[in-house]
Amino acid sequence: MKLLLDTHLLLWAAGQPERLSSAARALLDDPQSELLFSAASLWGISIKRGLGRADFQVDPRLLRRGLLDNGYRELPITSEHAVSLDGLPPVHKDPFDRILVAQALVEGITLLTTDPLVAQYPGPVRAV
Repeated sequence: MKLLLDTHLLLWAAGQPERLSSAARALLDDPQSELLFSAASLWGISIKRGLGRADFQVDPRLLRRGLLDNGYRELPITSEHAVSLDGLPPVHKDPFDRILVAQALVEGITLLTTDPLVAQYPGPVRAV
């Protein structure tokens, strides 16, 4: 199963695995899971780190390299993802989370999230 991780799950999987729920841990450890991360997550981390957000103090270059080295596949942002945003309901205002939802919908993959607002989107979104 292809799983796109939201930004907080990526950060926790890479640096604070104790914060992962048992459901998230089981999915990430399942050999049948194909784990993906979005360029949007690294973009968001870069911006929020630059703004001094304490929960985003990770070097995005090192995070990207570590994810790739550990078998994650990068999902680029395409124009198809961007134009599908206008079909999303106004559940969440964070543009990074919204593009993750759009990517999951367009690509037909499951978005794993820790955010209860993001979990309200229709489609392949799963709260863990």
